[in-house]
Amino acid sequence: MSISILFSSAAFFAKPLSETFRLVADTGYTGVEVMVTKDTTSQDPRRMRELADEHDLSIGAIHAPCLLLTRKVWGTDPIGKIYRAIEVAEEAGVPTVVVHPPYRWQLGYRRWLEERLPGLTERTGITVAVENMFPVRFGERGVTFHANQDLDEIEGIPNIVFDTSHAAVAGHDVVETRRRLGDRIRHVHLSDNAGRGWDSHLPPGEGVLDLDGFLEDLATDGYGGTISLEVDLRRYLTDDARLRAVMIEMRERCEKRLVAGAPEI
Repeated sequence: MSISILFSSAAFFAKPLSETFRLVADTGYTGVEVMVTKDTTSQDPRRMRELADEHDLSIGAIHAPCLLLTRKVWGTDPIGKIYRAIEVAEEAGVPTVVVHPPYRWQLGYRRWLEERLPGLTERTGITVAVENMFPVRFGERGVTFHANQDLDEIEGIPNIVFDTSHAAVAGHDVVETRRRLGDRIRHVHLSDNAGRGWDSHLPPGEGVLDLDGFLEDLATDGYGGTISLEVDLRRYLTDDARLRAVMIEMRERCEKRLVAGAPEI
């Protein structure tokens, strides 16, 4: 199996990164995606590299601090955050930086995506990939906060992070959308969705999405990027044995479906 399965540290947002790396390695993963948070270790390329080496893990992606909870990490300028994330990725030997699309009022960032992003990988050697987002629902209405978030709007973006839960909230079929985006998908955030119109990020198998079919289709098509399990595990955090079991179950399920979908040689 050539597709690398990572585990995102976003599941343990409030925990020290050192604990996350240990748990990820203990449950059989070989790679991790680091969500940059207020934890200084997640911002320190030297320390991240040391932790990765200590636990025999690769760091497949860094998620720039784009969330509301990290809005002041590395300043408030979204473009400045991206360049800082690129610097950290270069120093830590990480190939991919994950970013969110601009809010509709961030006109400068929108222009930067159109004018500067397309040639950035060639200039830096780091793939900066933009994540698909979704409308936020208030009752029956959907309010769109992000620009460049839906399928038509991301046609001009060369590198995409495809988030399956986000696609579900936006009302998109995950297999059809993956096929439409094609080889512009460089990284996948994999999680299930409850199907209730909100971004639930459930472990695969706990929601309504056909993630088994999605993974098999991905493998059949010869996908060469990475997959990161970006899931909400808060209800398991007080039961260490069950938490570890769920993490192992997710990894084994993904591995099985990717093998089932891989073309015969």
